[in-house]
Amino acid sequence: MTLTQIDAVRYSTPSLVAAMDVLAKTGLVVLLTLSLLFPDLGNVEDKAAGLRAIAYPLLAFTVPVVWWVFWRERASFPWVADLMVTSTCFTDTLGNRLDLYDSVVWFDDLMHLVNTGLLTAAVILLTMRRSSTLAAVGERSLAFGATAAVVWELAEYFAFIANSSEKRHAYTDTLGDMALNTLGAVLAGIIVHRLWQRGLLMSTAPQLEPYSASGTPKGVTSATAG
Repeated sequence: MTLTQIDAVRYSTPSLVAAMDVLAKTGLVVLLTLSLLFPDLGNVEDKAAGLRAIAYPLLAFTVPVVWWVFWRERASFPWVADLMVTSTCFTDTLGNRLDLYDSVVWFDDLMHLVNTGLLTAAVILLTMRRSSTLAAVGERSLAFGATAAVVWELAEYFAFIANSSEKRHAYTDTLGDMALNTLGAVLAGIIVHRLWQRGLLMSTAPQLEPYSASGTPKGVTSATAG
């Protein structure tokens, strides 16, 4: 059966989620541009503004690119997962712009917990079927969350901590951040699985929908691709 003969899984676009996603992406690009032009206003001096300006758009547009290349002919766009990924970049950039990392003592901890959780939830939604067991979801959550924590802390260290006055306290801060990242990832996995069990988040990753012998996903109204 060729690709054009397969019924594509199409869900209606969630208007609110789509609007929030587009606004977050737009806001991210605007904030990053301002941070590059006026680093002092963006509160990202000595915080790897250039690296953020490259890495964050790449991350925020990863899901659209993957969907366009691999999934667009067989599935509707995964708006919820894309919003989760974009939100992590946008909230971090906005937090710096509003100087929340320096003015609110617990804001950094909150971002590590929530943003790693959002990224983990997006990975689960995009790569696992809703019939997955809690153990399987937990395993992937822990694997992704712990790995993401290590990668982020290494990038953070070499980008702006190694040569800053924060180096003296970096070890304790890094351990705390990694613990929060891992906790956020595990909590995200549990929450996603519970929502699946309650019949929610059922249309977030249509590219993973099982196809029946006739080419139609079980229990899903579809439209022919082509």
